[in-house]
Amino acid sequence: MKSWLAVVAVAALGLVTPGHAESVSVGDLVISQPWTRATAGGAKVGGGYLTIENKGQVADKLVGGSTDAAGKLEVHQMSTINGVMKMHQVEGGLTIEPGKTVKLEPGGYHLMLVGLKHPFKKGEKVPVTLEFEKAGNVAVTLDVEGIGARAPGAPAGGAMMKKMPDHSHDGGQK
Repeated sequence: MKSWLAVVAVAALGLVTPGHAESVSVGDLVISQPWTRATAGGAKVGGGYLTIENKGQVADKLVGGSTDAAGKLEVHQMSTINGVMKMHQVEGGLTIEPGKTVKLEPGGYHLMLVGLKHPFKKGEKVPVTLEFEKAGNVAVTLDVEGIGARAPGAPAGGAMMKKMPDHSHDGGQK
């Protein structure tokens, strides 16, 4: 009887533990830990984060993508210019060199979902299609973490940014 209760308890824990998106492989690319943050009602943009590993001998480029959750999906980069954080679209795509790993994360390279059609809520999943120059289109699902999350499964928090990012989209100027 006790072992039966233990099995039921373990099964119940599995039902309430949030699942995390699986890694996706296409050709020599491995895409892992895809996630996004919950957004406030009325938000028009959201960020997407993931890791891309190139296990091959030839470079590939992440050139963009699409999603039904937003009007468009672009590859962006945050950078600090004269002490001010700026965000701009990565012109020509983000290169993933052979044998290298590129991490899209808050404060650096990221997916920008522009023209959100609805707010993202923690626990939801957001399907996106990434477009690579060589690997083609790759379907990935972003796990929605809490507002302010710094990584998948990590609690929100940390120090506030000293300077707020400039979202004026400076046309790729560095």
